[in-house]
Amino acid sequence: MATKTVSSQPRLKALYADKLVTDLKKELELGNVHQVPKLEKIVVSVGIGKNKDDKRHHELVAGTLRKITGQQPVDRMAKKSIASFKIRAGMNRVGVSVTLRGARMYEFLDRLINVALPRVRDFHGVGAKGFDRQGNYNLGITEQSIFPELTFEDTQLLHGMQVTFVMQTEDAAHSRALLEKFGMPFEKGDRR
Repeated sequence: MATKTVSSQPRLKALYADKLVTDLKKELELGNVHQVPKLEKIVVSVGIGKNKDDKRHHELVAGTLRKITGQQPVDRMAKKSIASFKIRAGMNRVGVSVTLRGARMYEFLDRLINVALPRVRDFHGVGAKGFDRQGNYNLGITEQSIFPELTFEDTQLLHGMQVTFVMQTEDAAHSRALLEKFGMPFEKGDRR
């Protein structure tokens, strides 16, 4: 009796290694496999803003990020002083962030594209204006309630989050091609 071995590798990581590398190399007319765009890391961050002094708010945001990503978030400190916002350089807790790499990164990407984004109300796709010159993509999410990992109590205090896809690539068109292959739903007619 033959037993079926279950791959411990995330679905999108296996898809990228088996199929997408060769497809993208052919479509983008690249000379070398190492020129194919590759997802390096995903950074999920939340700015605490005006609630920087509220310890309960900070714990709630950190707990939300922990449940969504499966990893402990790190506090972010202010890089420079801004008097009008009452922030001094080095001040703790102006935000929290999580950097995902490897298997957790691909699992988060899979859940974001196939589970969370379809739950957005009146969703027409993500915008294509979030690419920077290096080919990284920034996606803003207005409320955390689209993630099914969160309970009703976790969504009582709504907050947004920034998801940054850091890619190893030469330009934004290659990055977009990679994200489209993963299934990222870009807006129709919004071609860059």
